[in-house]
Amino acid sequence: MYIIDTHAHLYGDEFTEDIDLVLERARQNGVGKIFLPNIDKASISALNALAERNPGFLYPMMGLHPTDLDQDYQQVLRYMETLVATPGHPYIGIGEVGLDYYWDDSMKREQLAAFDFQVQLSLKYGLPLMIHSRSAHDDLVHVLREYREEPLRGVFHSFVGTPDEAAELLDFKGFVLGVNGIVTFKKSDLPETLLAAVPLERLVLETDAPYLAPVPYRGKRNESAYLPYVVQKLSQIYEVAESEVIRCTTEAALEIFDRVEA
Repeated sequence: MYIIDTHAHLYGDEFTEDIDLVLERARQNGVGKIFLPNIDKASISALNALAERNPGFLYPMMGLHPTDLDQDYQQVLRYMETLVATPGHPYIGIGEVGLDYYWDDSMKREQLAAFDFQVQLSLKYGLPLMIHSRSAHDDLVHVLREYREEPLRGVFHSFVGTPDEAAELLDFKGFVLGVNGIVTFKKSDLPETLLAAVPLERLVLETDAPYLAPVPYRGKRNESAYLPYVVQKLSQIYEVAESEVIRCTTEAALEIFDRVEA
């Protein structure tokens, strides 16, 4: 069984110089598939080009990140819809979408509107969501509860909340939590939260590369090849073999992202 990195931005400028080596290192470290969430209109071209060069290994998503909203965000969203409405499109999900009030909540209304629109795209085109949430848990839950009876599914990316917040998110049955290098950080409360509130079967692996590299690479550029450190930590937390962590997280990822061949 191979590892799936469900969230990496390998199409970014941080990887321009050595992307082929980055991908080869990922393969050598047991990574069999990498999912690439989009962030804005400008990133689409690089995203598509990289995925097209690596079929069966890299899989793109389409979405508008909450911190990348400009005044023309509605026009951008309509353009993104044309891409996922095109027959034979390559996109496996709607992402990276969500809410982020951490640095600036001046566009809260626009963020909520953009998120709701992209939730509707998920339903309309049968694609799972890749959800980003930072300092916005209550609003996020409020939006999703409006769709509780709908067949939504997806990932709450980079979860770092409390046991109560984990329980609220896992109450949405079609969703799992994404875990990355943060779980290896010395002062992180995430290990205790996961053990208290999150079954291993409700997790997927991710890097958020180039960000959030695990110990011992913390502070450096992250890449998919470092995922075994997250696997190792989860193995310790749940007291199961690393192979069981890989099996559970890979099966969960493939179940949610059903456009990806096993």
